[in-house]
Amino acid sequence: MNVLLIIMVVLCGFGIWEFRGHQLRLRKIPLRIHINGSRGKSSVTRLIAAGLRAGGLRAVAKTTGTLPRIIDHEGKEISINRNQSANIIEQVKILKYIDHMNPEVLVIECMAVLPEYQWFCEHKLVKSHIGVITNARLDHVNEMGQFREQIARSLSNTVPVNGSMYTSEKNYLQVIVDVGKKQNTKVTRVGGGGIDKDELNAFSYIEHPANIGLALAVCEKAGVDRETALLGMTKVRPDPGALRIANCKHEHKELMFVNAMAANDAESTLVIWKEIQNRFAPLGKIIFLLNSRADRQDRSIQLLEMISSNVKFDYLVLTGGSLKRFIQHAIKFNIPKDKIIGLGRTSPEKVYEEVFKVTQVTGTVFAIGNVGGGGLDIGRYFYKHRRTSNS
Repeated sequence: MNVLLIIMVVLCGFGIWEFRGHQLRLRKIPLRIHINGSRGKSSVTRLIAAGLRAGGLRAVAKTTGTLPRIIDHEGKEISINRNQSANIIEQVKILKYIDHMNPEVLVIECMAVLPEYQWFCEHKLVKSHIGVITNARLDHVNEMGQFREQIARSLSNTVPVNGSMYTSEKNYLQVIVDVGKKQNTKVTRVGGGGIDKDELNAFSYIEHPANIGLALAVCEKAGVDRETALLGMTKVRPDPGALRIANCKHEHKELMFVNAMAANDAESTLVIWKEIQNRFAPLGKIIFLLNSRADRQDRSIQLLEMISSNVKFDYLVLTGGSLKRFIQHAIKFNIPKDKIIGLGRTSPEKVYEEVFKVTQVTGTVFAIGNVGGGGLDIGRYFYKHRRTSNS
């Protein structure tokens, strides 16, 4: 019994010592920026850090994203290897790891989902000066709530005290504003209306105007002018799950592959699809590719419903797990059997081969669902086989 008591005392003492060390490391960083939201967190984190670096600030970033990364003050990426499932204590370890880099700015993506963990991340682990909530959409509904207002309230747990908050959320902006008033923090809404086509085309991938607008506003708050920050952002290395396009050619056929698998939720996916239609029409044969993951089946069903209700397409390709179940749901949502190509768990090569088979001359593959369960490999395969300017 005495041995157990001693062990418990030692562990408690170690925890207190670790937490005190974390607080000391936090205080050494003059500016801390905490990014939260349903969609676009990783992209905005990368954009802000790149804009600040372009302005001469020693900014270090940490993204959760498709693949977790530390991005140092020179823009170099360091992989985060996890021996167990992700948890918020990782943020403490990250601060310890980057301490030797002497960052002037920390730009860190919130990795918590549960509302109480989001609060803990902000008010105990990050204590940001500037907060960002990209948007509030129907995602992680089991953890944050079944309605968008509930999700907005959950995300508002990362509104800083006595700081500044920027968001692109429009419908439930007032929820965030009300929390800001209680915490003496000014909330500013920033959209993407000020970003023109030439500026969008300067990026090597498809970036959302709202994400750029948010990042520019934060950089301006930190003292970096718009032109300098934007130039730095156009050179950023996108998250592996970023919206990228690969133009592929096979024999006499051409396909545009749009990787939107990181969007996850139906609302964000539909927004991206409308953007693709506006920017790239005509699209030729339209092929929706839905990649499902075993532990995200509800999302895939929501996406199927969204496709059936809002999109005109020629074929639906189903990859990933639970193939029979998703074929049944597709039929339930009145998607004709002759439009469904069920591949299930298969190789990226097979997917590439099948979509070209159903393309006559030109077409567009709009890949959605989840990067897990083989989705990331499919995206990489198409990008690897893209047609370069010299081919």
